[in-house]
Amino acid sequence: MSIVGIDLGTTFCAVAYLDERGKAVTIPNRDGEVLTPSAIFLTGTGEAVVGQPALDVAMEQPDKVATMVKRQMGRPEYGRTVAGRTFRPETLSAVILRKLVLDAEAQIGKIEKAVITVPAYFDDTRRKATMDAGKIAGLDILDIIDEPSAAALAYTFQQSAAANLKPGELPADSPKNVMVYDLGGGTFDVTLVKLGKKRFQVLGIEGDVRLGGKDWDDRLVQYVAEEFRKQYGTDPKSDEQSMAMLQASAERAKRTLSKVDAATITCTHDGKKMTVPVTRELFETLTQDLLLRTRMTTTAVLRQANMTWDNVDKLLMVGGSTHMPATGRMLRDLTGKDPDRSLAVSEVVARGAAVHAGIVNARRLPTTATAELADIVEISVNAHSLGVEIRKAGVKMNDKLVVKNTQLPAAVSRVYYTAQEEQSKVRVRLLQGEAQQAEACIPVGECWIEGLPANLPKGSPVQVRCEVRANGRIEVMALDMTSGRMAKAEIHRSGGLEEADIAKEAEWVRSLRIQ
Repeated sequence: MSIVGIDLGTTFCAVAYLDERGKAVTIPNRDGEVLTPSAIFLTGTGEAVVGQPALDVAMEQPDKVATMVKRQMGRPEYGRTVAGRTFRPETLSAVILRKLVLDAEAQIGKIEKAVITVPAYFDDTRRKATMDAGKIAGLDILDIIDEPSAAALAYTFQQSAAANLKPGELPADSPKNVMVYDLGGGTFDVTLVKLGKKRFQVLGIEGDVRLGGKDWDDRLVQYVAEEFRKQYGTDPKSDEQSMAMLQASAERAKRTLSKVDAATITCTHDGKKMTVPVTRELFETLTQDLLLRTRMTTTAVLRQANMTWDNVDKLLMVGGSTHMPATGRMLRDLTGKDPDRSLAVSEVVARGAAVHAGIVNARRLPTTATAELADIVEISVNAHSLGVEIRKAGVKMNDKLVVKNTQLPAAVSRVYYTAQEEQSKVRVRLLQGEAQQAEACIPVGECWIEGLPANLPKGSPVQVRCEVRANGRIEVMALDMTSGRMAKAEIHRSGGLEEADIAKEAEWVRSLRIQ
């Protein structure tokens, strides 16, 4: 049985495993490619086609193809019907995962366990949705790991291998503080990591789950669509098929502009065709505010860690969108350092996930062969503060318990008081975010503390304990301080899947013929 690391990306996915020498290796799909596009074509006849063929079909039948599913994770629905049916993002992601596993199994044998990567800035709801997708796909999810952390972990092992050292050990002159700038197709993260001998410690995280290469594509789409409207008086954005073809052309142009100074984008709509020339200079002007957002986020991480650029030894670039020349120039201007492009930017996250899978499994099932992995210490931090909604002077406020960038796992207890006489249960509304006002935060879910003793007077103390695990998942416990008994506390996540829902969706995925 093999264990793999899976980079479940917004636009592309990759799978890796540790070979017999302990080296992280990316597994090609059945087409011989190490990257699989995150696209699903549902034929309507019980068949799902995943990858490049699905993208090709999207130009002709966009209503039957799902893309950018990752951006919808944590929401109750994908956002539009696919092949005439409404889907949850978890189910569509599970179809992709199943395809990745089937292709990998053809080369390395049966796969049952996996680590899946998530953006560092994913909140608890999105993290749970990702783990649920893995369950629907029939996988035993060992853990989830933040994408920039996975990249830094892979970098560490690459350094160890290059110097012929044991896994996790670093050369004396290796960088100690590493900044990972991860700009993918749909999300953006920056993570500051401190590397030591068999010790891997995250110092700070910032990010944007609504910023990625797709937003650069969209600027080109908007520009060309407006030029087309000016010329012909009709808007290609009004037609789904015209937009699918324009988006594909815009993405190709973006990739071309990473290599040369000029490209063209073709738009076909309403029986008319227009080819628009685009220069790299124009593209960078259209998207300069997007790049500025990544710059501000990068600066924020350094500030939160109370460090300067002199303290950062290495700047790693991760994610396919870092191929855009403007990203490297911006980082060089900001930091005074040349970004490190030595990593396979589109594969390194999956490789890091494979390394983490090896570490987790070694701790669970220690053997002589895996002892070196089991000794590696990984320390992460929470990307969002965790708090409880309270009322102050009638205003709903965020009472922070575990503040942002706290080392994980972490747990904090606080005493709250019943609001009524003979109260049998207490509602605790969990929040993630930095704002003081509850409405400005991300709702995690509601936790009902039940089983309180009868005849409790108003103002009776109930101690609430909130825990954030090492992988960012949240748990809650409660203690009735009057009786000294633990009270039942279970988080009810609005729109989240229950075990019965997961089983139902898994049955549907198993019924599919996946190619």
